[in-house]
Amino acid sequence: MDRATRKKRTITEILNSKGTGEKLAYMSVPDYTSAVWAEMAGVDVAVVGDSLAMVAHGHPNTIPATMDMMVMHAAAVRRGAPNTFVLGCMPYQSYNTVDRALQNATRFMQDGGCDAIKPQGGKSQAHILKALVDAGIPTASHIGMTPHTVAVFGGFRIQGRTAEAAMKILEDALAIQDAGCFMLEFEAVPARIAKVVSEQLEIPTIGIGAGGGTDGQILLCYDLLGVFTDFKPKFTKRYSNLTEVAVEGVSRYVSEVKSGAFPDDDHSYSVSDEEYERFISLVEKRKQF
Repeated sequence: MDRATRKKRTITEILNSKGTGEKLAYMSVPDYTSAVWAEMAGVDVAVVGDSLAMVAHGHPNTIPATMDMMVMHAAAVRRGAPNTFVLGCMPYQSYNTVDRALQNATRFMQDGGCDAIKPQGGKSQAHILKALVDAGIPTASHIGMTPHTVAVFGGFRIQGRTAEAAMKILEDALAIQDAGCFMLEFEAVPARIAKVVSEQLEIPTIGIGAGGGTDGQILLCYDLLGVFTDFKPKFTKRYSNLTEVAVEGVSRYVSEVKSGAFPDDDHSYSVSDEEYERFISLVEKRKQF
């Protein structure tokens, strides 16, 4: 794809995808290089997810992500994908009051260069979501298995497997829509449940571990490319195995350094014979003093 002529997706286009039936491809990208890949490949929305606390910083979950960390990564993603819609995910406890949510969302937009932001939660967070929307900040949300409340769930567990739990997801989804959000994300929700809930909504939905009945999909760049290999969620499809390729390449580098095969003449800079001889002469003269 020609990055120079690519046009960034707009909120209107994302909203209209619900009616046109166009499936949008979202991808969570943590850094400049993966953002470049996303834009070159034609990803519709680059998501700066707080999963980067795990894949880029080595934490066991997303809780350690801070606003400083997220804004820094968002700015790098914006530089890597200037013509791609960027959605910044609000980290843990960055939106626990209206004032804090407005302040931190503004940082994402002004300092991180995001086009929209995404907290987590449904009915319980509706007043926060509405305040953000009313302030003119394009806002989405995230329900189902929400990583910020993983301790409440007792770990990463599928949500909505009982009729009552599924109804809660529906009520949360409707609350998000009523708050004025332009999109919502389902995570780890049974496919049939996510499809039915999505059909009740006027705003588009994206899914991660929620089947094909949503209006779009999202996966983590480092998961789908096989970069992050600590574990593989059931919903992740591996389209490449970059870690295997990278380790093989680095191993060859180590071997050639130790054997002296690298660097060779093709990977070294040269100097003219005349200047080299003059340099040797100067070295010899210096030794005489």
